[in-house]
Amino acid sequence: MADKERRPRERPRREAAGGTPPEAPEPPGNRADQFRGRALSRRALLAGTASFAGLTAAEALLAPLQAQLPSVPEDPTRVPGTAPSPYGTRAAFEQAIRLATASHSLTPLESLHGIVTPSSLHFERHHNGVPLIDPARHRLLIHGLVGRSMIFTLDELKRFPSVSRLAFIECSGNTAGEWHEPGGRTVQQTHGLLSTSEWTGVALATVLREAGIKPEATWMLAEGSDAAAMTRSIPLAPVLDEALLCYAQNGEALRPEQGYPLRLLLPGWEGNANIKWLRRLKLGPAPFMTREETSHYTDLMPDGTARQFTLVMDAKSVITNPSGGQRVRRGFVEIRGLAWSGRGRVTRVEVSTDAGRTWQQASLQDPVLPKCATSFRLPWRWDGRETVLQSRCTDETGYVQPGREALVAARGVNSVYHYHAIQSWKVSPDGTVENVHV
Repeated sequence: MADKERRPRERPRREAAGGTPPEAPEPPGNRADQFRGRALSRRALLAGTASFAGLTAAEALLAPLQAQLPSVPEDPTRVPGTAPSPYGTRAAFEQAIRLATASHSLTPLESLHGIVTPSSLHFERHHNGVPLIDPARHRLLIHGLVGRSMIFTLDELKRFPSVSRLAFIECSGNTAGEWHEPGGRTVQQTHGLLSTSEWTGVALATVLREAGIKPEATWMLAEGSDAAAMTRSIPLAPVLDEALLCYAQNGEALRPEQGYPLRLLLPGWEGNANIKWLRRLKLGPAPFMTREETSHYTDLMPDGTARQFTLVMDAKSVITNPSGGQRVRRGFVEIRGLAWSGRGRVTRVEVSTDAGRTWQQASLQDPVLPKCATSFRLPWRWDGRETVLQSRCTDETGYVQPGREALVAARGVNSVYHYHAIQSWKVSPDGTVENVHV
């Protein structure tokens, strides 16, 4: 096994020396403990996407927004409009926001249309804050088992042929609160660590060919420029055909919280492996066994063993409308939601309006792309009686999203990662919708 990595103190110019890894920031749970002045387990913080703190932050942000609503003319055709602006903003009446905690923010899935998440609403997750990086000074070092070590500027990377693709990114801790009790009130709180964007950059394979991959190189260490120096070991063979070094998102430069000025995109793989603020790629013959793949991002199984390098995200779906916190009216309702799989295209989505006793096939909205969120919909007429809504998806490998009991039977409840069971929303006779386990 390769020596553990020690991050360089300066911008990467040469290979880092081996030795003991530096002390990294405590995981989010510990940071939250200090911030809130009370004890929280790491599991509790991950489940805390539904936390009171998150709700309070959202309400605090919404209050000034609502206070700033403009005065609306009775007849807008009789009043000149505003002049062109150098950078567009959304309408003052649109107030969907991310719910923010100390270490992450959540996408308001219930407020979005289609599959593309606006860059400003794409969820964020970082281990020691968002770094401030001058793109003119940023460098990417490629070294290790290559023909020659190389350092690239951002402008040099942009000279390579560009590639754009739509792909989802999902944090492996998405829906972590559901392992035990219903952990979130709304779909933003249960599933908000999921977003889809159009990503643009250069193919990883193109850049690695410039450096020359040696035959014995089977793994790659990716390292970020953030204060945590986030590092993950990546097996080369599964990613070379699709991985991108991205500098743009949804038609413009990456947002800072999405890795500006450069990030790694591994379509279908858990979010933490898509290293942001990318500064170093080292090729080697084995996993580098960093802190993030030994003390974190492993799945503890019922027999005490741990699954490691569980990088691909399983097939998953969720109904976004109607969903928790919303209210349904009697009569026609269009059930809408999202489905996705890290193994390829979603081929089928089924919806149950009777707690899983019967299932109906939903319509998939084009485009249906591999490793990309897919919209589904089903017409439904609600008669006013209590019921439970569910969705389950099947991907092109034939894998079917499991029910909660089946997932827990296979993996136990000791993990905080990769929960992808069927989500249940209970509709009460008064039309209110809430998160339940059935």
